[in-house]
Amino acid sequence: MPPFIGLEHYRTIFRPHDVGWFDHGLVRGQTATSARLAPKHVNCSPVTMDVVGAIDEGTTSTRFILFNRDGEIVCSAQEEITQHYPQPGWCEHDPEEIVDRVWRTIERCMEEAGKAHGITAAHVKGVGVTNQRETTVVWDRETGKPLHRAVVWLDMRTAETCHKLEQRLGGKDALRAKCGLPISTYFSGVKLRWLIDNVPEVSAACATGKAMFGTVDSWLLYNLTGGVGGGGVHVTDVTNASRTMLMDLRTREWDAGLCESLGVPMDLLPRILSCSEAYGALCRGALQGVTLGGCLGDQQAAMLGQRCAKGDGKNTYGTGCFLLMNTGEEVVPSSHGLLSTVCFQLGPKAPCQYALEGSIAVGGAAVQWLRDNLGVISKASEVETLAASVEDTGGMHFVPAFTGLFAPRWRDDARGCMVGMTQYTTRAHVCRAALEAVCYQTREVLDAMVADSRIELARLKVDGGMTVNNLLLSIQADTLGKPVLRPPMVETTALGAALAAGLHAGVWTHEDLFRPSSETGATVFEPFSSPERRAQCMEGWNRAIAKAYNSA
Repeated sequence: MPPFIGLEHYRTIFRPHDVGWFDHGLVRGQTATSARLAPKHVNCSPVTMDVVGAIDEGTTSTRFILFNRDGEIVCSAQEEITQHYPQPGWCEHDPEEIVDRVWRTIERCMEEAGKAHGITAAHVKGVGVTNQRETTVVWDRETGKPLHRAVVWLDMRTAETCHKLEQRLGGKDALRAKCGLPISTYFSGVKLRWLIDNVPEVSAACATGKAMFGTVDSWLLYNLTGGVGGGGVHVTDVTNASRTMLMDLRTREWDAGLCESLGVPMDLLPRILSCSEAYGALCRGALQGVTLGGCLGDQQAAMLGQRCAKGDGKNTYGTGCFLLMNTGEEVVPSSHGLLSTVCFQLGPKAPCQYALEGSIAVGGAAVQWLRDNLGVISKASEVETLAASVEDTGGMHFVPAFTGLFAPRWRDDARGCMVGMTQYTTRAHVCRAALEAVCYQTREVLDAMVADSRIELARLKVDGGMTVNNLLLSIQADTLGKPVLRPPMVETTALGAALAAGLHAGVWTHEDLFRPSSETGATVFEPFSSPERRAQCMEGWNRAIAKAYNSA
């Protein structure tokens, strides 16, 4: 296990903000100033500030955030999304609830921004959208109503669909050369295939040409621009389209052969656009008439928010973990279990940049499971305190393969397990093992990424909700043997959507977005143990992973 990192590392100096951020102590080599996070609100002069909005529709919540020209948060509002689990391994969202939460967060945020800063719709130069990727919605072209709940990206119901496709098409990688993706429960194309096969309303709508398909971005853009009878647009952006298994990565168009392979009618697909252009205007509410000018899947949005140019990589620690590396204007095929995907295209005439990605199904969801299912902790922030109270995991490993294992292993037969427990094991050891599991999986993905790209990352940029946990990032740096950089403002997913919209609106230029100063104020976590020790830890992790196989 990584060497002991105890509570004394986090109790030296606390600089809490007065607006509710998690407290942060110092990590080695940092000053009190560099260890602080940006505040949730900034001071601004009333009626003089131009801002850009971002709709951040995630797996567990919806947020609307206003950013100023310096990329600082001016105001935000958040609403939770109800999780529906109709069967083991299944996860669904109510599409209409998602739309409702977006409208509500916009209204709440604008009301507060008006009271605090005098901001009106006239000050909002554009709005960007970022979304949970792969989550699949099918709705009726005539009524505009969803034909089924949204099937969430981590849902496992399509396992049998995938197995049948593999047998018919010639293996898991049969489509990878064209779409960059393996056949997996993860992607929206197989979710759509399952809905056609198993939901009569969807099948009938497809047969009569009344079905409309989209990931969450398409569903939101359709409704936000007027929906049925109101001129709602049926579009998606190139990053979300690249996650369907239906788009040719190089042409960035829907591919007839891919659609035929999955049995998907092409007339229900949205039009593919770039990540930064006018999609339409908000149809009502406090921001009626404001242009929707940016759209990216959440992990690509975080890449833009972190200003990741060619050769840069970042990991987002949220419900799952998503490690991406910008590989430039060429598609880099993977032979080590990664995904070749679109990074971003910042305008209709701009070159498209691509990425390698390794997706980890369970990151912060493991902490949520310890809280909600086992009652090991009462709130998420307790996991760091408990984990730091023990020197190591006492020889145990926690493999959180609740919905199988994603990159680089792609084992949908794996299930969660705890290995190596004794009577000595306590909840503190379990908490520490949960954090270490995130770090070990990230190390696996990064090793595969370096092997595919032959680009050695000098450091790893990080963002997402779990990065408030200093112990996690210390363990991560040591597991990788590389520095880990946490930006001063960790809402990089929403920021990326705002940057795309602001770029279209002329608030920023391309040169503005990729200046080196974007890393100013980052908190750096350094590795501290030997390469030999790190190798031993990975050997123990690999033994534990083997116990999780063939458990479905």
